[in-house]
Amino acid sequence: MVLFGLYRQKHEKAASIKTSLVYPNDFEKSNQVNRVEEGNRAREIIKRLKEEYPEAKIALDFSDPWELLVATILSAQCTDKKVNEVTAGLFKKYRSIDDYAVAGQEELEQDIRPTGFFRNKAKNITGAARLILSDYNGEVPGTMEEILRVPGVARKTANVVLGNAYGIVEGIAVDTHVFRLSHRLGLSKERQPDKVEKDLMSTIPRKDWFHLTYLLIEHGRNVCAAKLARCDICVVNDLCPSAFKV
Repeated sequence: MVLFGLYRQKHEKAASIKTSLVYPNDFEKSNQVNRVEEGNRAREIIKRLKEEYPEAKIALDFSDPWELLVATILSAQCTDKKVNEVTAGLFKKYRSIDDYAVAGQEELEQDIRPTGFFRNKAKNITGAARLILSDYNGEVPGTMEEILRVPGVARKTANVVLGNAYGIVEGIAVDTHVFRLSHRLGLSKERQPDKVEKDLMSTIPRKDWFHLTYLLIEHGRNVCAAKLARCDICVVNDLCPSAFKV
């Protein structure tokens, strides 16, 4: 009887372990279901934001790819409104990319001083002008690989310029608004912009990559601000895991 009892306990324990196991196929199936559900939620968020902000677009003023590149470099840690105020005079003073290439460093610094970080920005702008003139015949590069060689250009700036100047969409521009809302909406938990971009690209349909940036910027400015989220008037509050918690 003792031997039978030990055998029974051992058999029941093994059976219990077996029934609790989740095999790789089950994990894959579960992950696929989660990705589908997340994709559906993301598409609904985009749908509602498009209805709320039908005119969402870039706020920077520019007339050609070079001016857009300059404005985007200046927009780092600065509002688009302030950048437009500065470029209104800047683009009249410096008429072509050649003018920036030969500009005095100190003079250019003073011209863009109100945008902040003016020394580094001035260095990047003159460096960008010289490289584009020497390597690309004065034309702002139209591929991700090439434009990332330009001083002052990381993926956010590259996505902004390629998308708005050339209609080329190879990623999603992640600025401070996009970064903040991606976390609040539960679309990413990453702490680096490039990794947030990858999360968004894996969830958001490619056809919406370009528009997503400006939808989230508008929503971030009008409703989901950094210091005060107006969840009571948010059109996606029922889809947001952070609703009424920030």
